[in-house]
Amino acid sequence: MDAITLTQELIRIPTINPPGNESECVEHLASLLESAGFEVSRHEFADRRVSLVASLGTGHGKPICFTGHVDTVPLGFQTWSVDPFSGSIDGERLFGRGSSDMKSGVAAFVVAAIEMAPVISKSSGVVLIITAGEETGCEGAMHLASKGGTLKEAGAIIVAEPTSNYPLVGHKGALWLRARIDGVTAHGSQPEHGENAILKAAHMISRLELFDFQASPHAILGEATLNVGSIEGGMNINSVPDLTKVGIDIRTIPGLCHKQLRKRLERYMAPELASLETIVDLEGIWTEPDVAWVQQIFSIMGNILETTIEARTVNYFTDAAVFTPAYGFPPTIILGPGEAAMAHQTDEYCKVECISEAVEAYKRIVIDWSDR
Repeated sequence: MDAITLTQELIRIPTINPPGNESECVEHLASLLESAGFEVSRHEFADRRVSLVASLGTGHGKPICFTGHVDTVPLGFQTWSVDPFSGSIDGERLFGRGSSDMKSGVAAFVVAAIEMAPVISKSSGVVLIITAGEETGCEGAMHLASKGGTLKEAGAIIVAEPTSNYPLVGHKGALWLRARIDGVTAHGSQPEHGENAILKAAHMISRLELFDFQASPHAILGEATLNVGSIEGGMNINSVPDLTKVGIDIRTIPGLCHKQLRKRLERYMAPELASLETIVDLEGIWTEPDVAWVQQIFSIMGNILETTIEARTVNYFTDAAVFTPAYGFPPTIILGPGEAAMAHQTDEYCKVECISEAVEAYKRIVIDWSDR
């Protein structure tokens, strides 16, 4: 089994979330790992929504963890020029939904772990976590973290999200909120007898553009951001709407407490706000670049990529938002073969050479960890 072929096989198993249906994809990976001698446990948090934890090693010392998800986002409304579930290769690119985000990354660390099994079995070892439900708020990761002892231990984490194999030291947090604005209905010809929830929401949204996070930008992660991503209001054109819901997407940086931030927003959105519901609450991840293990990863990847590695981060969230605190905040690196710019895109693809490159990178990382 090579990682390119395995990536194709995973793409050919649709795992669009919703509904997910990751069980077949996870079972395929579980069979491969069990055949290589890994101890594998499966964990279902809903019908056909399965994650797995695989481990191998002596049990002496903390293993290194590799993690990735196998669910994907929907195809979108634009027509694809290729079959999104074919895994077809056109020259240097492997196409398909999930090719970059992130079945190529999962395939690469699974193949690397299987090839390195003889080394891993005599060392502190490796833990592989493959999750369902990441795209809609890390449901699979949260389910695993809630089950005591399931995750085992980890001294460091590699998250195989798409980075073009460039090692990243963190990502922003995500706080998704749904604001409810109430009004009073009336006939559309007599709006003075009602209270228009859409207009109230519009006033509130206009103020959100000016919301001050009262936090200095992080040196690498930059500024916290706020985006109004959805609005729902009104049932028919000739009635005054009495309910509007507004979706708010906030990306946070270290130093911003989500609980305190939510309280400030509640006060800021008054008097229009009726209630505020939390949809996703994931803290960001940040590992100091001068940590010895991080510097070793920079050295390994600098040699492979033939460049000098600098401390960089991303804005999107990952399952590390759950696993890093669950493991006691070990150093965490985001590093995978996919193209970040292709995530969630029509005609999504991953560069074939990056998949093979990732396998080599993960094998070197395993060897380095085993020598500690």
